[in-house]
This record gives sequence, C-alpha cells and structure tokens, in this order.
Amino acid sequence: MSIKQSRRLFITSATAALATPTLLRAQTVATPVDEIGQEQETRGVTRNASSFQYQNWQDHFDTLGVATVVADTTSRALHYWNSDASDYRVYATSVPRREDLTKRGYTKIVRKRVGPDWTPTANMIKEDPDLSYMPPGPGNPLGTHAMYLSWPAYLIHGTHDTRKIGRRSSSGCIGLYNEQIAELFSLCPVGTQVRII
Repeated sequence: MSIKQSRRLFITSATAALATPTLLRAQTVATPVDEIGQEQETRGVTRNASSFQYQNWQDHFDTLGVATVVADTTSRALHYWNSDASDYRVYATSVPRREDLTKRGYTKIVRKRVGPDWTPTANMIKEDPDLSYMPPGPGNPLGTHAMYLSWPAYLIHGTHDTRKIGRRSSSGCIGLYNEQIAELFSLCPVGTQVRII
C-alpha cells in the first residue's frame, strides 16, 4: 500500500469514526410526550424533540386560575397545570402550518364539546373549494373532543390523523392525539386560561 493510499484510508476511516456518534445520536432522541413532564426515549428520528422546552406557568400568568394551558408552537407541545400546580402534564401537538395562520396571545376556553362537528372557514374554502361541513365521526378533522377558545374559529382539539402530531399541519388550531385530548378535556374546565406562544 502506498503512502497516498494509506493517507486516503486514514482520512476516510477518521471521518467515518467522527460521524458515527452523530449518526447514533440521531437514532435515539428525547420526546416531550410523557404526560407527567418526564422525557422518554424513542427509537427513530422524531419530528420536534430537539426544540422541546419546558415551560413555567409563572412566566406566562400571575395565577393559575381554575387551570392553565400554555401551547408552545415552536416546540409543538401543550403544557397543562391544574389550579394548585400539583398536576403538570405535557402533550405533543400539531400546530398551524404557516405563520400567517398562527395566532399568539392570551385567550381562554369558553366552550367544550364531545363529538364536535366541523364547518370549514371561508379562508379554508378559498384554499380548498371541495371542503364542506362534516358531522362527528372518524373523518372529522376535530377528532373526538374540542375545546373552543375565546378567539373565533380557534380550538384545541383531537385528530384522527395521528401523522399530524408533532408537525406544522393545522389551519390555526392546536391538535392532540384523540386519547390525549380526551384526558385534557376532562382536566380543563370552561374558563381555563390559555396562552399560545
């Protein structure tokens, strides 16, 4: 083997050795879906775990009120605290697919519904004229439960399409897995304060 071939083999081997830890780290990442706020490991590359951040309710509200929700559109996670902070949960979410669909600020839950029906907004119909009213059921984009915010046409709801969770995929709403929206629905009374950041 010549010196030139040895050098080339060394450089190739060293580059592969340096890249290996990065490749291995990409296969195991922490995900924020644990409901008690603890990170869990999953296999494969997940959608948004690298941007996940814990939130403190004190950074957003003066008091907890009847309950508190902070929906973080950057890390695609929803944080819940009960009225005395003894119960803190984190849920993976879908978030608006574009910045112009994202509304941020303070709001509250004003109404709740099990088995919601869905009517597309005028803007949704402008983007897709084939959209039309959908009664409750498996094809409904609001899933099994919906919590309506004080902002018109903005909701926290479930989804039957589990591929949307952890992605920018909604038309403005915050979406959760159906099992998790059912749990959150039972925890959040009407009047729960919400901040979307």
